[in-house]
Amino acid sequence: MIRLDKYLADMGAGTRQEVKKYIRQGQVTVDGQPAKKPEMKVDELCQVVAVSGTRVSYKMYEYYMMNKPKGVVSATSDKKEKTVLDLMEDIKRRDLFPAGRLDKDTEGLLLITNDGGLAHRLLSPKKHVDKCYYASVSGIVTDEDVLCFKEGIDIGAGKEKEITLPARLEILKTGEISEVRLTIQEGKFHQVKRMFKALGKEVLYLKRERMGNLVLDPFLLPGQYRNLTEEELKLL
Repeated sequence: MIRLDKYLADMGAGTRQEVKKYIRQGQVTVDGQPAKKPEMKVDELCQVVAVSGTRVSYKMYEYYMMNKPKGVVSATSDKKEKTVLDLMEDIKRRDLFPAGRLDKDTEGLLLITNDGGLAHRLLSPKKHVDKCYYASVSGIVTDEDVLCFKEGIDIGAGKEKEITLPARLEILKTGEISEVRLTIQEGKFHQVKRMFKALGKEVLYLKRERMGNLVLDPFLLPGQYRNLTEEELKLL
């Protein structure tokens, strides 16, 4: 059971204040009968809710894959910066959030959902869920670096130690500008950049390609998004 005003606001029928106004004006019906109070409890699974005669179906959870572009922040709202949710102009649902963050200048796979339980399972270091990144790095990446990543790297500041969990580093191309694929199981603040910085190198470009079994759709351009498929949901 869920409050009627929350039901309608979650489904994008308006803000909480707007839907309360619709209810008081008699525009909202439940099972064909006018609803009288915003706090009225409805069964979202079997009752029929409508606004001005148009049915508003309730969907408990929604899941979207986004290819996050550079220049937007992974947040639900920001007073100064454009957010990933600002890119989803045609999605009216108001309880969505990015499951995990990508830095403003990082691209790639981002899961947008309202399923807090799933988000926790994907992001908790205790769950050991792989996050795979492609990176372009200034400096020659060596086999010694691969070993350092495997053993864990101290990314702490000053005397404070902060050792990362073991990570898998694959060298794709080495030179003044190296290309690598890195798999980690954490999501510390600026972690990938700090790991390379600790080894005297700088990340020039970073893109997340995979979270667990969820792989970025190669046909999604930066800034584009789509619903997850049934197969992808089963993988998650």
